[in-house]
Amino acid sequence: WGEADRGAVFDLEHFDEVLARLFEIDGERARVVELRFYAGLTLAEVAVALGVSESTVERRWRGARAWLLNALETPH
Repeated sequence: WGEADRGAVFDLEHFDEVLARLFEIDGERARVVELRFYAGLTLAEVAVALGVSESTVERRWRGARAWLLNALETPH
């Protein structure tokens, strides 16, 4: 996610829970995260997979990333 996060312990179970909440709120953004995180696709590849422009994927990625980072900071 960023330089400050390197070396931090990553709780995959918590991430999955938070991503599931994002799917309930905004499935399009969550799908971008799923393709980036789990499938390892680039933004351009996600755009092709979803049939949308790369700029749309970039906007969705930025929004999803901000939402996820905030949600992941919340204790579980």
